[in-house]
Amino acid sequence: MAIHNLRRKLSPLLFPFSCVYGMAVSIRNKLFDLKILKSTEFDFPVISIGNITAGGTGKTPHVEYLAEFLSKQFHVSVLSRGYKRTTKGFLLADKKSTPQTIGDEPYQMFSKFKNVTFAVDENRVHGINELKKKNPKLQTVILDDAFQHRYVTPGVSILLIDYSRPVYKDCFLPAGNLRESTHSISRANIVIVTKVPENIKPIEKKLWEKELKLFPYQFLYYTNFEYGCLTPVFPPGKQKFSLEEIQNTNASVLLLAGIANPAPLLEKLTSGQNEVVPLYFPDHHEYSQHDLHEIKSMYNSLKKKKKIIITTEKDAIKLGKLADVDHTIQERMYYLPVKVKFLYDKQEDFDSNIINYVATNKRISPLHK
Repeated sequence: MAIHNLRRKLSPLLFPFSCVYGMAVSIRNKLFDLKILKSTEFDFPVISIGNITAGGTGKTPHVEYLAEFLSKQFHVSVLSRGYKRTTKGFLLADKKSTPQTIGDEPYQMFSKFKNVTFAVDENRVHGINELKKKNPKLQTVILDDAFQHRYVTPGVSILLIDYSRPVYKDCFLPAGNLRESTHSISRANIVIVTKVPENIKPIEKKLWEKELKLFPYQFLYYTNFEYGCLTPVFPPGKQKFSLEEIQNTNASVLLLAGIANPAPLLEKLTSGQNEVVPLYFPDHHEYSQHDLHEIKSMYNSLKKKKKIIITTEKDAIKLGKLADVDHTIQERMYYLPVKVKFLYDKQEDFDSNIINYVATNKRISPLHK
């Protein structure tokens, strides 16, 4: 959040760099369009999911939705780059994997879905070929955060756009958040506007549809998050409980988050009668003993008698593996899991499109919805 605020203040100074960045991205995309840079198309279903902005679109929950949904009928693999991992090349997730060796988001997903194969490789073409070698029964691959990775031509490309950061009002990095021009939206088969408020007005929905300027072959969906039960970061034996239970107790909440856009979570937690104190770290932050001391200090400064620490699932994965965590912090730290919820009764339509593609390995038909 601090980075976004700083970027807005420095935007006039950064704008010339954005022009250079935008030109470089446009040239790269043109080289792919002209087939000077080669893209590989595979003979089995490949689904790409990503964004054109720098972080914070809710990508991981959407990848999890696809992985959970498809794995009920097919042999599924998820291939990620493994952002900020300490390793290189192709690596298959196994019981020896850690957030450091495969990346925090792939590790989070690997920990949850035992019937899905997870792997990391910065070279996606190589990674897909390796997955196919290791699992001849493989039926589909989900490419995590691969909208810009044009060396693979996916059968279905899903683009996520954060409702709170409209791309049609944004500009290129570093002055803005765009990694690509909004013209690249035309490459997506499916566009999903994420983190949409429940009470969105019809006129706002119409504005999005007008500004996105989608083609007849593209599908548009809207999603937000459903929050699960508060789950202890440090088990065993502790009970889960609903968010509503804590919201109705007039407690102090320390919100601990190392994600790109914690605003929707903060909004959710402040909807009750609790005092909420945010403590933010950079996205993909590696927590240290110094951070634990800061967390404890902030927790101790909370004023109300009932106190709790709430963090994200991604942060919980890393915090739960730290040694020498203060007993009080262990007792009071919970994470809040999220799941994707499709709005306007469109989940069945989305599911049907994805299933039809994977089952037939034919691109989604050019019908606008």
